[in-house]
Amino acid sequence: MQRTLIFQPFFALIGLTLVIWIVMYVKRISYILAEKLSLRSVDTPAKMDQIVPTEVNLPAFALRNLLELPVIFYVLCLYLFATGNVDQFYLIAAWVFVTGRIIHATIYCTTNRVMHRFRAYFVSSLILWIMVLRAAYFVFFPGET
Repeated sequence: MQRTLIFQPFFALIGLTLVIWIVMYVKRISYILAEKLSLRSVDTPAKMDQIVPTEVNLPAFALRNLLELPVIFYVLCLYLFATGNVDQFYLIAAWVFVTGRIIHATIYCTTNRVMHRFRAYFVSSLILWIMVLRAAYFVFFPGET
């Protein structure tokens, strides 16, 4: 298997993060301009959360979430590539993780149905932890299959 394939889901997740970042700025700037808010009134995340309606801030919440567990995913992908341990299991699991994150972010930025969002988060997180535990197993028990 070509180990560089692990970078497809890697960059797909970075692409999702970019899209959510753009959506966040479009929604926030549009709201700030429409409401003629002073930039001083929203110059910290806490002030932004207080003054700007939740539906405008949802992409920001999704972006924050994309900078949490996905960091582990990025490091794991780099580890798998560097050690030559990319296999079909990791590739499929990586795509499942990314798909779950896409679903999670989409729900967060649109309907924000919490139970649906939670399910996508839980499944993708579970997949990530399985990937991590599998990689760690082979580090601690090399030569075992």
